[in-house]
Amino acid sequence: MKQNIYDNPTFFEGYMKLRDSKMTYNDFLEQPAMKDALPDLKGKRVMDLGCGTGGLSKYCIEMGASAVVGVDISEKMISRALVENNDENIKYVCSPIEDLSYPIEPFDLIVSSLAIHYIEDYESLIRKLHTLLNPNGILIYSIEHPVVTARKDMRNWWKNENGERLHWALDHYREEGKREQHWYVDGVIKYHRTLQTLVNGLIGHGFMLERMLEPLSTKEGLNLMPDLKNEERRPSFLIIKSRKTD
Repeated sequence: MKQNIYDNPTFFEGYMKLRDSKMTYNDFLEQPAMKDALPDLKGKRVMDLGCGTGGLSKYCIEMGASAVVGVDISEKMISRALVENNDENIKYVCSPIEDLSYPIEPFDLIVSSLAIHYIEDYESLIRKLHTLLNPNGILIYSIEHPVVTARKDMRNWWKNENGERLHWALDHYREEGKREQHWYVDGVIKYHRTLQTLVNGLIGHGFMLERMLEPLSTKEGLNLMPDLKNEERRPSFLIIKSRKTD
């Protein structure tokens, strides 16, 4: 299933208001950790899968990448990327990730920020990304952590009568597959996978695991968004860095 929820006007409006606030888990958790995991980018060719409005694509150019191809299924996202993060060394492509074809010149690095949990067929995706990379090329992706996506209704905090969070409920962990939730609109679909599926899917298709991160908030984030202290109780995101070995 190729879901394009970001072109839904209601979803897009709500999502962009959130991101434009600069007061998000992306700002203080996921993006700082993703950037920390990046290798030296000087002279590197980079593909940014699920590039959204192009913030990470532009950052890669600023860090010395020679060229970036940003790919996103959403026309609204690509249009905004061309306004906010345009650069002569960035090419934005409006396409489902699943429809990517082999490039004339492969990439040194593929990054993907919070997009792969929208993809139904993980094994096919990893096989394809292997073909898109140079020898020793690096793949870094972030997803919602499996402890977040596991429970089928994706409502995990148990609270007392005063609304205080008591504990995080983990259930249905082994039952991989589709999860559906309300996020600005009904019917937002993500796919839950276990850690062993994520890691073994890489190892089985020619990648070597290099690093895994479960990000904690920056100090600034804790000051501005005190609820981020709950990341000590359970992680929101998982970042996996791997290298092509064959």
